[in-house]
Amino acid sequence: MIVIDFGLAVALFSVVSVGLTLAVWLWVKKEKDKDLGLDPKFIWYCSICTYTYINTKEEVISICPRCGNYNKK
Repeated sequence: MIVIDFGLAVALFSVVSVGLTLAVWLWVKKEKDKDLGLDPKFIWYCSICTYTYINTKEEVISICPRCGNYNKK
C-alpha cells in the first residue's frame, strides 16, 4: 500500500483539477474561434438613425429594423 500525506493528496488533486480545467477551456476557446467571419455585404448602415444591422435577405434595398427607413447599398 502506498502511504501519502493528506496535504500532498489535496495539492495533487488541486493541480490535476486546475490542469484539466485549463485544458478544457483552451480546447473550447479554440473551437469557438473557428470560422466566425461575416461577409461585409450583409452588414447594413442606416443613414437616418445610424443603426448598424445585419440583413442577409435583401441585396439592393433594406428596411432598417429600428426606424423603418429604406437603405440602399
